[in-house]
Amino acid sequence: MRYEICNCSWQKTEAFKGGKGICPCCKSAVNAKCGDVKINHWAHIGKRKCESWWENETKWHRQWKNHFPEYWQEIVHSDETGEKHIADVKTKKDWVLEFQHSYITPEERNSRNTFYSKLVWIIDGLRRKTDRMQFQKILEESSRAPIGNLNIRKISFPEESRLLKEWFDCGVPVFFDFGQTGLWFLLPFDIKDEAYLIHFSREEFIKVHNNEGFNELINEIIPNIQNMISGFRRKIDNMSVNKLLNPKRRTTRRRRF
Repeated sequence: MRYEICNCSWQKTEAFKGGKGICPCCKSAVNAKCGDVKINHWAHIGKRKCESWWENETKWHRQWKNHFPEYWQEIVHSDETGEKHIADVKTKKDWVLEFQHSYITPEERNSRNTFYSKLVWIIDGLRRKTDRMQFQKILEESSRAPIGNLNIRKISFPEESRLLKEWFDCGVPVFFDFGQTGLWFLLPFDIKDEAYLIHFSREEFIKVHNNEGFNELINEIIPNIQNMISGFRRKIDNMSVNKLLNPKRRTTRRRRF
């Protein structure tokens, strides 16, 4: 964990050499771990681990968290049963951002989806060497949806991409992070085994959340995109039907002798 309640100041504090503190989730004692191999963090004394969903934090996690205010980071969230978990980032609009680097089972993923009522996943697309290559192949084989100025790609069930297969049926917003090339938002559609990928720059994504505009994105922009996609599909379908019902007749010119 990056932040704990430090004994010396009783405030949210980052780990420092010799530091001792209290876990904000379970209120047990923690010690600071500061070295040259792993990034500085707080750890429970002994083998105690109060957060079953927590994964070892990487530089990738820290870099993402640093884009948001400190008081949004590592927020203890509890439900009506009293179950507690620590959200990576929780915005003013109560959107929880979970930055996922390691593999997560579908069971745990679904548990988090249920626990957090407003959850957004950001997935590290560069963890496995093959993920970026497979994803790029999917993009190359996809078809563009000419809707406004957005970069939208239509894809079918992505058997060739391990990353997309793992998150295809997530049920909540999922963004794949490929570093400098930006983020791709996975937008499932109401047709089985069909989905769309929408490109976002990292700056756009961060700006939307810091300006508390993600509600608008989910409640207005995305439904509008879905409606536009539906209209685009109907147009294509109607063109196909008309082509079947009214095939063009071939005309042959008479030869002049």
